[in-house]
Amino acid sequence: QVQLVESGGGLVQPGGSLRLSCAASGSIFSIYAWYRQAPGKQRELVAAITSGGSTNYADSVKGRFTISRDNAKNTSYLQMNSLKPEETAVYYCNAKTLFNPRNYWGQGTQVTVSS
Repeated sequence: QVQLVESGGGLVQPGGSLRLSCAASGSIFSIYAWYRQAPGKQRELVAAITSGGSTNYADSVKGRFTISRDNAKNTSYLQMNSLKPEETAVYYCNAKTLFNPRNYWGQGTQVTVSS
């Protein structure tokens, strides 16, 4: 059974940093991605990373966010720096299985950027 468990969300001041983690289990994953959904808005892609380490970022986070993965631990990370209030959202981990490809979602973790 595939499970994705996010952690690391919380309250941070503008300009601050947070590191999100996504612990995956139950399969081998080719692609990890992080999405976010703010109240009243559509879910949007923040960053993605392939098994080979290639990354892709939303323009709005380039230079401030870094996605990484530890294949031995089946874990993905999202380091978020210089956070802005408008980035307050629920952040979701998404992972695509390598064999019989399917996408799976975590339960989400709340990130609130506020003074």
